Amino acid sequence: MQATRFNALHIYAFIIIMFCVSCIANPRYQSPTGYDLERPVKIFLPDELSEISGIIYYPKDTSVFAINDATGSLYKIFPDRNVLVQKWKFGSNHDYEDLQRIDSTFYILASNGDIISADFSSKDSIYVTNYTINSNGKNEFETLYYDSALQKLILVCKNCAEDKKTTVSTRAFDIATKTYSDGPYKIYIKQYDDENHTIKVKFKPSAAAINPLTHKLFILASVNNELVIADKKGNIEEAYNLRPSLYNQPEGIAFTPKGDLLISNESGGKHGTADILVIKHKK
Repeated sequence: MQATRFNALHIYAFIIIMFCVSCIANPRYQSPTGYDLERPVKIFLPDELSEISGIIYYPKDTSVFAINDATGSLYKIFPDRNVLVQKWKFGSNHDYEDLQRIDSTFYILASNGDIISADFSSKDSIYVTNYTINSNGKNEFETLYYDSALQKLILVCKNCAEDKKTTVSTRAFDIATKTYSDGPYKIYIKQYDDENHTIKVKFKPSAAAINPLTHKLFILASVNNELVIADKKGNIEEAYNLRPSLYNQPEGIAFTPKGDLLISNESGGKHGTADILVIKHKK
């Protein structure tokens, strides 16, 4: 009787230890206030958008504009119309990473930092202008967002020659003068409380957008599987691990005017086709 009780206690203790180990091995996937990152609505995309990168929301008809990594085409996606897709060619095949729309002009970011402006000269044709960045060393960009207070497009480095493991630099593009300058800030990863243990390797942003409700900067990092929230000076305030089975390759981020969060995933890996995840804002 005593031996049976002894064995039962050992088994019970073993179960508790294994449970604790599993808790340590699997990071907790939390969410920022007002959002539930664990329960997005999935919008599956056709194969031609398998390498979807940047996205922006178009409130006039509740559509999403997007670019595909290497096709040189601008896409318009209608999630409410059986994911109807329209397409316009704006350039040759190249690495295109992000886009913004200001008034009627689209600004498209190439991976080397060049920006292409695209205006519809008619319903079916686009007028295109290229702006070449002057930079030293090898630089790679995937992130472009618009700061209305500065009236500038902000480019965030993914991997720039001047950056160290703990810093991420930026550039700015003035939409009035069409000129580049140094960015308004640098992101210092060590600023964030190390006790959170969220950003463990070199931070490589893949997209960013300003939340219209909080005016905070939401920065997505596909390589790190992170969502980081900062102020508009780049000071990190919060960071969240993203579940890989949901955010398999997050490359684009946008907000609706009501604060709903949209994140686009490229296809690939074991998690299926490309999609756009919609995370509703909760009051």
